[in-house]
Amino acid sequence: MDRHGYLCLAALILALGPCLGSAGDIVHQDDVAPKRPGCDNNFVLVKVPTWVGDVEDIEYVGVGARFGPTLESKEKHANRSRVVLADPPDCCQPPKNKLNGEVVVAYRGNCSFTTKANAAEQADASAILIINNGTELFKMVCEPNETDISIGIPAVMLPQDAGENLEKFIKNNSIVYVQLYSPKRPLVDVAEVFLWLMAVGTILVASYWSAWSAREAAIELDKLLKDGSDEIVHKDGAYSSNIVNINTTSAILFVVVASCFLVMLYKLMSLRFIEVLVVLFCIGGVEGLQTCLVALLSCFRWFQHAGESFVKAPFFGAVSHLTLAVSPFCIAFAVVWAVYRRVSFAWIGQDILGITLIITVLQIVQVPNLKVGTVLLSCAFLYDIFWVFVSKWWFKESVMIVVARGDKSGEDGIPMLLKIPRMFDPWGGYSIIGFGDIILPGLLVAFSLRYDWLAKKTLREGYFVWAMTAYGLGLLITYVALNMMDGHGQPALLYIVPFTLGTLLTLGKKRGDLKTLWTRGEPERPCPHIQFQPAESE
Repeated sequence: MDRHGYLCLAALILALGPCLGSAGDIVHQDDVAPKRPGCDNNFVLVKVPTWVGDVEDIEYVGVGARFGPTLESKEKHANRSRVVLADPPDCCQPPKNKLNGEVVVAYRGNCSFTTKANAAEQADASAILIINNGTELFKMVCEPNETDISIGIPAVMLPQDAGENLEKFIKNNSIVYVQLYSPKRPLVDVAEVFLWLMAVGTILVASYWSAWSAREAAIELDKLLKDGSDEIVHKDGAYSSNIVNINTTSAILFVVVASCFLVMLYKLMSLRFIEVLVVLFCIGGVEGLQTCLVALLSCFRWFQHAGESFVKAPFFGAVSHLTLAVSPFCIAFAVVWAVYRRVSFAWIGQDILGITLIITVLQIVQVPNLKVGTVLLSCAFLYDIFWVFVSKWWFKESVMIVVARGDKSGEDGIPMLLKIPRMFDPWGGYSIIGFGDIILPGLLVAFSLRYDWLAKKTLREGYFVWAMTAYGLGLLITYVALNMMDGHGQPALLYIVPFTLGTLLTLGKKRGDLKTLWTRGEPERPCPHIQFQPAESE
């Protein structure tokens, strides 16, 4: 893949990447009816397992109402109750038949939610399941003019398909039972800890690889300058051809192109379009996995000869024997993941391909100085906020979150994400982080380590430790905000960019290195072929 290919791939990653979240969003914010006595419950997801006779059937997910008593949090404490259909179906009046602790199913519409719950309670129902007129979960609130609300049975909203299934079984004279309980999510899930470690570890590895390559190139150039070799231009040009340096203009265009990609993905989102993204991800993943494996194996003596001997291949030019050896494995790995990407453990293959792709991009794409890094991250900061929050005003939903989750595509999210299953969460799902939340701040962190090594600074005197710590803290704050927002997707760069960029700008100003960091991006080094003589005393 050439440098233009990596820039296009990086723009696509930015379009899909800056979003961090988890499963379990509920639609429709309660902006109209405020909390008040009798109508002040927190909205919670509710598990609704069903039984047809003695046979366990589908488990549905509903959302509890703002009113009524709170539900049990443990399944063993929840009662199993029989389900009956409301008569009339909307339950705007008490059911005609007296109930005896059954759970009544009513359809949304014709009266308020509290009116339905009161009517069911008057008929001695133990709970009411209100079926929405769509596939989404609607937050049930009290009417603005309602006062003195006192409802003694729980009310749960279920999606339309759940109501259709329950009605079908009951009308076929089957006896249907349900349980209603709302398990609590852990305050911190292990998945978030591992995802944090993966993101920080990926930037750490990529930064050291980038700094090592820059230092080796600088040492080689110094030797050629000292020897006065005619190969200087050739060697320097060969090294530069492997690196894509972003300038200020391309940093701005980068975000513009990413926005175009994002809108295109939002408008064209479908199962077939997701498959196109899977193919693109596999191509990038093969390139990344191959590059990382070749670099890793070349560190061992047994593979050094294979890595340094080349063969000319059509369309690809000179290719090392080691690259030819690992390529079939990388291709097979990506193909197997693509075929079995819907199985429960496919996230492992996706994360491996994703991490190696991110490391390769951070090795090839670089910011030359702090000025370009500031422009790039500032634009990405605004991009992230706009497409997560502001886009709701025009599109009626968050474009970034819709694309990241893969809504309307039939898939569990897009492939350009690192994800880990929420192992100790009773609701399951995945914790996710977009590639852009790693690559964009990672460009700045890698730049700080390259500068430290070229300036021969220790870890304490340099900028890398500070930049790495700032990224880790910024990502940690993002997870705190995510949990405070009940799992709703968050623009991670909103928290990460001020930490990383603010730390480098403040520290550079304090140490007097800001001008060099801002313009040159590397310390001035004396030419090795010029010998300075001490001044003679008069």
